[in-house]
Formats: sequence, C-alpha cells, structure tokens
Amino acid sequence: MTPKVPEVIAEIAGLIGRSLVPGGDPAEVGANLGLSAALLGLAAQRIDGMAQALVEENRAVRALLARGAELFGDDGWAVLSRGADENFRISALERTNAELRGALLALHERVEQAVEESARALEAAIWDELRASTERRLVIGSPV
Repeated sequence: MTPKVPEVIAEIAGLIGRSLVPGGDPAEVGANLGLSAALLGLAAQRIDGMAQALVEENRAVRALLARGAELFGDDGWAVLSRGADENFRISALERTNAELRGALLALHERVEQAVEESARALEAAIWDELRASTERRLVIGSPV
C-alpha cells in the first residue's frame, strides 16, 4: 500500500511537533527532523506528477474497459470506458481511479477465464498497463 501524500504530511507534522517539546532527547530530535526532511522530499516528488499519472492511468484503463466491453458485451464496462476526467483534484482523480481499477480487476478475471485469442491479446494489454501504472507511481528517492 502506498500512503497518500496528506497522510505523509500529517505524520511529518507530528514528528516535527514531537521534536519541539522542550527537553527532548537531541538524538531523537535529530532523527525526527532527518526523517521529516526525507519524507518531505518524497512527498514533493509524488505531488509533482500525481495528477498526470492518475489522468494517464484513468485514460489507459478506460481504453482497456472499452476493449473488454466490445469483447464480452458488458454495458457496465462500456459506460465506464466513455467517462472522462473533468475534476482534476487529486482526491477526485483517485476516486475515479479506484472505480476504474475495480472494473479492470473484474475484466482481468473474465479475460483469464476466456478462451478466445482476442482475450489473450487483451490480457497482455492489461499486464502492460499494470506494469506502466507501477512505473508511473515509482518514487525514485529523497532528494535530501
């Protein structure tokens, strides 16, 4: 599970707050501040590309759902595939992404059970997108 940026920032606030208590252990204060700096660096990196990654992933998953709807005649996947991201707040994009990924999971299960050759091609495309999604979410490391 990848923690959400607001959760990370809240944790950083707690670490800094605990470090400001008078009479605190200097070693603990140093460790807390070092961890805070590292987490802020990772959060900054994630924030910078988060909306772009979610929009790209939502677009890619919709295309896969369209293929699945055509292959299996599923109206639910067809409806989801015709959607578009209009609200670019991270929370809205993440809600849409969760809905689309849930549908993609169901499609993937259906494709794995299918015997049609076109299902094999769709299965390969799903795996390609899952790999691409992982790469989009990759955080290289703290710039600190």
